[in-house]
Amino acid sequence: MPVECASELETVLETADLGREAYEAVWHRMRRFTDERDATTADQFWLVEHPPVFTQGQAGKPEHLLLPGDIPVVQTDRGGQVTYHGPGQLVAYPLLNLKRLGIGVRDLVTALEQTLVALLADYGVEAYARPDAPGVYVEGDKVASLGLRVRRGCSFHGLALNVNMDLEPFGRINPCGYQGLKMTQLAAHVTPAPAMDQVKARLTDHFVQKLGYSCTMPSPAP
Repeated sequence: MPVECASELETVLETADLGREAYEAVWHRMRRFTDERDATTADQFWLVEHPPVFTQGQAGKPEHLLLPGDIPVVQTDRGGQVTYHGPGQLVAYPLLNLKRLGIGVRDLVTALEQTLVALLADYGVEAYARPDAPGVYVEGDKVASLGLRVRRGCSFHGLALNVNMDLEPFGRINPCGYQGLKMTQLAAHVTPAPAMDQVKARLTDHFVQKLGYSCTMPSPAP
C-alpha cells in the first residue's frame, strides 16, 4: 500500500479520481498538463469513467468503425486503432516524465500490462500480455486495452480495463483494429463483480509498485 509523502525528496505520484467525465474534456486537460509541466512537476495518475464514446487513434482506419450508430466518434492523438469507452470501464491516465524515470515507451507499456496482470491475479483471474498485440487478455479475449502518446519526454493517454460494463458497443467496431476480436470483462470472471472503488485502489497500488514510486498524494484539481 502506498504511503503518504513525508518529504519532497521522495518519488511522488499524485493521484486523482475524476469520477465520470466526458472523454474530450479529460483529453484536452491531459494535453495541457503535458505541455505546461516542467522538470519539477510531479507525475500524476488520473482515474476516470467516460460516458459512451468511440475513440480513434492516430493510425486509425475508418473501415474498423462498422456501425457506430448514436455513439460519438472522437479522433484523438493517442497510438493505436479504434476502441470504446463507457460506464463500468476503468480508464487510467499515467501522466509521467519518462526521462526522469529513466524508462522508454516500451518499458511503460510493459509496466502497464504487468500492473493489469497483477491486479487481475488479485481476483483469481489468470491474465497475460501478447507480444504481437498490446493489451491484456483472458482465455484469448481482451479485457484491457492500451494506447499512449509521448510528447517532450512525457506520457499521456493510458489504459482501459473492462470491469462491469455493457460490451455491446464493441460489436460495432473491430476493437483495436482486429476483426472478430472478442472482448471480456472482470465481471465475467468474478462473482460478485468487484466494486469500482476497490478496483481503482488496487490498480493504483500495483502501478505504484511497478514504477517504483515511494509515496502517493492527492493531485491538485486537474
